Amino acid sequence: MEENKYGYSPSDDDYRDEQDDAVRKSIRGYRVVIILLAVILAGLSILYFNLNRQQQRDYELLKIDRDSIQNNLSELISEYDNLKFSNDTIAANLEKANEVMEQLKRERRWNYAKIKEYEKEVGTLRTVMKNYLRQIDSLNTLNKQLIDENVSFRKEISNANLRADVAEERATELQNKVQQGSVLRARDITLVPLNSRGKIISRVKGASTLRVDFTVSANELASAGNRNIYLRVISPDGYLLTTESVPTFTYRDESVGYSASREIDYQNEDVDVSIYYNGSGFTAGAYKVELYSDGYLIGSTEIAVR
Repeated sequence: MEENKYGYSPSDDDYRDEQDDAVRKSIRGYRVVIILLAVILAGLSILYFNLNRQQQRDYELLKIDRDSIQNNLSELISEYDNLKFSNDTIAANLEKANEVMEQLKRERRWNYAKIKEYEKEVGTLRTVMKNYLRQIDSLNTLNKQLIDENVSFRKEISNANLRADVAEERATELQNKVQQGSVLRARDITLVPLNSRGKIISRVKGASTLRVDFTVSANELASAGNRNIYLRVISPDGYLLTTESVPTFTYRDESVGYSASREIDYQNEDVDVSIYYNGSGFTAGAYKVELYSDGYLIGSTEIAVR
């Protein structure tokens, strides 16, 4: 191969050119690789940043869910605790809710599976609570109805008792009227002084006996049969004329002394009766005469004798 005037042959230039082309190609290849690596690195950085940000976001969401579950569970525990009933089932559910709360406080690792599990437990307890509240509401409604009915019944009973009291008062009043109507009555009462021979005398000073005459009036309401008539004679100076034994009878729940008595056979017709009191030392003046039977005063009068 010939050399030119510059000292080298054309083939050397070609060789050099080929070497330069190879170097340039290598440099371009390196540049491409570097660019690709830079792009990959940038993509990985962006991916890492996004993943980190997503993880942070997920953690915040999990924390929000956890706080929400704790708040709901706290409200649920308070509601269970406010149920003032001695019920084993309610107590068991309250204990379960407290256990779940303690688990929430001890939990360190959070994920969606845990969150869903706790949400399910709280939801179950909430459903049970709603059932209790519905039952309590139903019982309160029923209790109110029973109270209203009881008040209504009490009013009816009160009205019935009032009517019964009124009826009883009327019956008592009627019975009293009947009793009053059935009491014997004595009329035409007189007082006659008698001497020792049983003869009527004009002056009571010489009398040994006082005879009281009267008529027991007919009364269809009175019961027929034997009746005791008690006589009380009060002297002008206000003393009861009686015997040494001072016999008594009952009048208005008290023992009352009397002068003399007599039993009669009463058959709802007029009966003329005479009762005798034996004594001495009578004085002129107004004598009070009282007649009693069956615990009633059946007649009285005041008679002046000389």
